[in-house]
Amino acid sequence: MNKLEDLAQQKNVLRRRAYDARNAQAEKDRVSEMAIERMLALPEYQQASTVMWYLDCRSELRTRHALSFASTDEKTIVVPYCTVDEDGANKLGLWRLERFEELIVGKWKILEPPKEEWGRADKEIQPDQLDIVLVPGVGFNREGGRMGNGQGYYDRLLAQVRPDCQLIALCYESQLFDDLVVGPHDVYMDKVVTEDAVYDGRGRG
Repeated sequence: MNKLEDLAQQKNVLRRRAYDARNAQAEKDRVSEMAIERMLALPEYQQASTVMWYLDCRSELRTRHALSFASTDEKTIVVPYCTVDEDGANKLGLWRLERFEELIVGKWKILEPPKEEWGRADKEIQPDQLDIVLVPGVGFNREGGRMGNGQGYYDRLLAQVRPDCQLIALCYESQLFDDLVVGPHDVYMDKVVTEDAVYDGRGRG
């Protein structure tokens, strides 16, 4: 087994633990609201013009309840959808959201804009337009390390945003692992926000 295979195996073992912890989180609605309130109070959020929110699915920290508020605070709200690039690699398209009703249940039962609307010039946002990306994940550590689902969607997006774009993870405190497995090419978050605290991450510096 080479180093990359060993790293992948370690991640898969921890990913199962992290899924279990996330699924077992009690009072998800209340705890999610607490984390969202902490995030909304951040100066980085208050000063941002264009913010990408993720649309929660399964047991992820819940964001949908906050989008109705977010759409009224004079920011450009962006949500992702799962697609592929010209080479067939996974990528996130970016959609400027004006009304929650624009979204339907799509791939993996995640809310997204209708497929026939993808690429509309008046709706499409480029990664370099984002001031903040709110990042989901399976597990994190307090230094901003992140472990995703292993599909690479966010890895590719985060490689395209501006250097000053703030990467803010939203997760339950139960998703933090001191022994998180982080690879040499994994991107660190600028902040990790939970129901209990805001942790300053290493960022991409």
